[in-house]
Amino acid sequence: MKEFHKNFNSKLYYISIVTVIILMFAGLLVSNPRMANPGTGYAVHAVLIVVLSLCLLVYPKYENRPVRILTIMAASAYFYVLFFLYPETWSTFIFLCFIPAVSILFFDRKLFFFSLILNGVLISITFSFIFVIDNGVRFSHIEKDLTGNIVNFIGSQMIIYFIFHLTNRRIQKQRLYFEQVQNAERLKTTGQLAAAVAHEIRNPLTVVKGFLQYYAGDEEFNKEYKRNFSLLIDELDAAEYVISQFLSIAKPDKESSLDKVDIKRMLDDVTDLLNTYGLLHDNQIHLQVKGDCYVSANTIELKQLMINLVKNAIEASPHGSPISVKAEKKRDNIEIKIEDRGRGMSKEEVNSLGTPFYSLKSKGTGLGLMICYNIVEKYNGTIQFVSEVGTGTIVTLHFPQAA
Repeated sequence: MKEFHKNFNSKLYYISIVTVIILMFAGLLVSNPRMANPGTGYAVHAVLIVVLSLCLLVYPKYENRPVRILTIMAASAYFYVLFFLYPETWSTFIFLCFIPAVSILFFDRKLFFFSLILNGVLISITFSFIFVIDNGVRFSHIEKDLTGNIVNFIGSQMIIYFIFHLTNRRIQKQRLYFEQVQNAERLKTTGQLAAAVAHEIRNPLTVVKGFLQYYAGDEEFNKEYKRNFSLLIDELDAAEYVISQFLSIAKPDKESSLDKVDIKRMLDDVTDLLNTYGLLHDNQIHLQVKGDCYVSANTIELKQLMINLVKNAIEASPHGSPISVKAEKKRDNIEIKIEDRGRGMSKEEVNSLGTPFYSLKSKGTGLGLMICYNIVEKYNGTIQFVSEVGTGTIVTLHFPQAA
């Protein structure tokens, strides 16, 4: 709920919360039948108002699960205390029915189900108390139609769940759209940069390389100087390769021929190629492919994608730690998972992956992952990074199965 940090939403939130707090204190201080003889119950009522108010006021600053759980528990306690302290006020039962609705405002699926289960347990205890112990003395309006009230409660919980389900689906779609917009912005920025680099650097490099090749073939040129020409030409080739990487992002080749890529054979080639690289640090690659897995893509580009990701996993892994590569068919998709047990990444680092020039390597440029994102998008696939600091990283790829 980072929107709390925006001025408009923050003001709207605090205006709403202050209004709620004023109403809660009004219920405590205005025409309260217990004010004439305040006791323990009245004191508990006052304490819960203070606790709930503090939770609501500090939440925008501390947006974490403990504060959310404390807020839900404080709200539940507050409404149940109202129900038991003021049995003559029939409307308090309605508040009990809609306690889980409070958790919807936090956009937290686990918290919603926690509040739903908690409310179910508390209402079961409440109805048992009314039916077995109270016998309709204080809660006659509940006891007279206990079955009807139970049905109404269950119905209200189903309505709340339906509202949460629709709201949660909409939020997930908005998050996906936001991620797609972010990825599009990354590609746009890198594409503009690539075009500028190609125009401003590639032509001078070609001229310099041409003169070096010319002088290298000139027999009259000083042989002492010509010894370094091959090294200079190699460095220019390396610079041109980097520029070509930029261009592959700026202007992807949509017309490249598609192959029916056998994922097992392709991963076997990648594993054979990188096994020697992994052995430098005693990192073995464990490959497992279930069933027949085929993807429509350019073989070279798909192999480049897998080499980049597996190589990153090897470089992120500690000495002697294995890398797992798994592929299998799931419905109409081919799923490929690459797992390492390296240092892992924070949520902020994961969100920054694919950004131009963002790299966790000391000498990295960030171009490798940028190209990976580009290749995955080109073939209508998805790529997801799941990582925690100290536990490693799992990269999950999904591609449509080849017809």
